[in-house]
Amino acid sequence: MSDDKKQILYSGMQATNTLTLGNYLGALKNWVNLHNDYECFFGVMDLHSLTVRQVPADFRKNARSLFALYVAAGLDPVDNCIYFQSHVSAHAQLAWILNCFTYMGELSRMTQFKDKSAKHEDNVNAGLFTYPVLMAADILLYQTDVVPVGKDQKQHLEITRDIAERFNNIYGDVFVIPEPYFGKSGARVMSLQEPEKKMSKSDENANATVLLLDDRDTIIRKFKRAVTDSDTEIRYDPEAKPGVSNLIEIYSAITGKNYDEVSAEFAGKGYGDFKIAVGETVADELAPIQKRYEEIMSDKALLDGWIGANDARAAKAAFKTLGKVHRKVGLTDLIR
Repeated sequence: MSDDKKQILYSGMQATNTLTLGNYLGALKNWVNLHNDYECFFGVMDLHSLTVRQVPADFRKNARSLFALYVAAGLDPVDNCIYFQSHVSAHAQLAWILNCFTYMGELSRMTQFKDKSAKHEDNVNAGLFTYPVLMAADILLYQTDVVPVGKDQKQHLEITRDIAERFNNIYGDVFVIPEPYFGKSGARVMSLQEPEKKMSKSDENANATVLLLDDRDTIIRKFKRAVTDSDTEIRYDPEAKPGVSNLIEIYSAITGKNYDEVSAEFAGKGYGDFKIAVGETVADELAPIQKRYEEIMSDKALLDGWIGANDARAAKAAFKTLGKVHRKVGLTDLIR
């Protein structure tokens, strides 16, 4: 038997609303494909969600729902550590320490802070500003080797690496420096109504976003209404044909066919037939996930058991790193 230790992979999603098709194809499906090759930690990132005001009852429900969707999509909660960020206090503790090793200028340059500040002008809070430091703590606590990221998240991983290297330069090799992992097809699913922008949970246009828990008829109806163009050719050209190209990417991500194969399959057919085919393919992909999700959510004891066991696993790993950090910076040992 090999003594080679698996590398550690870390990722997570915010616990707000239900997941979209973009979340699934851009992240969750990739996690399922990768999880056998790594020791994996997947967080329900509820602390991050607090940068925007939440309705408490809905928030709690959404967090449990997100855990269940992770499992329903194919992440075994025994083989993988799926846990609640807020249940492991080491996240907040390490974030404070790392705040003291992060510069204001670094944080002020973060694109997401600028974007979210513009969207939430009435609530530009300190948590939104220091969000990347908490994200760094999330990753570094688990001595993470690999972080699956989209191109729009690359900046956050870069500042995580900068913070870790700065800390290591002062105190020695405390943190593993994480490397990015970029997924292939489906890494950036765009809005069905405005294909120049990313599909989003918060889009005010319900037809723009396909949710993982949408029923079959709703999914197909949304794809029927997807924006395309005045041309009739089904070919991949993101600049000239962003709507059609988005549909090709979605179909490709699910079927495994490359863009040329998709174009050939629908050669001579109209946009109407193509949009229905993509909608039916998406509905078929999501149906078993939805069925498994309903089974999990109906068994409270099973779900609670998984949550408790995984929180404990995450805490054990996180506090091992936090203890090392405490010793390095000179904090007094806890007397029990």
